Amino acid sequence: MNDLLPADSPHWQYVEGVVTDILARYGYQEIRFPIVESTELFKRSIGEVTDIVEKEMYTFEDRNGDSLTLRPEGTACCVRACEENGLLYNQTQRLWYIGPMFRHERPQKGRYRQFHQIGVETFGIQGPDIDAEVLILSARILRELGVTDHVQLQINSLGSSEARLAYKNALVAYLSDVQDQLDEDSKRRLSTNPMRILDSKDANTQALLNGAPVLLDYLDEESRAHFEGLKSLLDAAGIKYVVNSRLVRGLDYYGKTAFEWVTDKLGAQSTVCAGGRYDGLVEQLGGKATPAVGFGVGLERLVLLLQAAEVVPEGLGQQADIYLVAVGDVQSTAMQLAERVRDELPFVRLLTNCGGGNFKNQLKKADKSGADIALILGEDEAQAGKVTIKFLREEIEQQTLIFDEAIAYLLELE
Repeated sequence: MNDLLPADSPHWQYVEGVVTDILARYGYQEIRFPIVESTELFKRSIGEVTDIVEKEMYTFEDRNGDSLTLRPEGTACCVRACEENGLLYNQTQRLWYIGPMFRHERPQKGRYRQFHQIGVETFGIQGPDIDAEVLILSARILRELGVTDHVQLQINSLGSSEARLAYKNALVAYLSDVQDQLDEDSKRRLSTNPMRILDSKDANTQALLNGAPVLLDYLDEESRAHFEGLKSLLDAAGIKYVVNSRLVRGLDYYGKTAFEWVTDKLGAQSTVCAGGRYDGLVEQLGGKATPAVGFGVGLERLVLLLQAAEVVPEGLGQQADIYLVAVGDVQSTAMQLAERVRDELPFVRLLTNCGGGNFKNQLKKADKSGADIALILGEDEAQAGKVTIKFLREEIEQQTLIFDEAIAYLLELE
């Protein structure tokens, strides 16, 4: 787990701001739910034989002996919150959430045991049009962040539960003949969660899979039509994609559409956004059958991608636009002037010098803050109700003006 320091937080605020603004423009609403949930929720939703449940969850007993878990993902939590509060039956919902998730994984670049996601979940809409909408929405996020040239969209269909079972049996039959050549993780998964073998990072296992049955050949007619409809809508919207028949998600509840936005800019941990359709999850958790589709964006990886692609906007991390230098016994006047400027120019970051210091040292602080302008208030200026406007980055002559004129002047600059 790691700290997010002041030098990094502007990058996060920028990314979060872009994403949440886009979600609002699409009509999605925010939902918030607890960080801690009943352990049973994740066992029932994610699947007891997944890596997450078997090896990665932070689980503990509370004082009543109840088993609780720090949430390893958000979809199950969102379903639980919606079902408990009557938001699903005979309704449609377009929702989003943001916050930390927890998994006990091997830490590496872009992956921590406390990580952060923005999740998007939609409920109550059956057709491929909503799948297309969430994919187009995710494409807009990446486009407006400036990383479209550094990502690739991969899509697949996992079909119905019956189609997956038929495929799973064929896959197991094929891999059983080469079982001794599989990596250790894949050998274990062969009897527990064989479709996850398709996602193996072992080069030899991937080579063995070249001759394996292909999931798309086992699709039921409804899933096939749904997938073709989705591809048609993406084509019409100009969204480029690659069909990856080995793309599966690490959670048991996915069916039909599955997708990932991947990049080669971050090494092995290449997925920055992923999701799919999970029509059976609400019913699995005790509610009425409800179609659903969504995705999660990993904020750590998204911030790293912006930095690696060198598309971080200039000025992020700048502490102030204006620095108020207060020299002498003028603190009261300086505070009043600062509040007047903040009232009249609410879009400007103004940093007031506190703690004293001579004129030269305060100017150094003004320069270090990144401010473009210093407002200089000495005892003579304060007594006359005036302030000096000094430009720190441009060759513009400084001016000493009464407060009202100074504020009007600053407004004109904006």
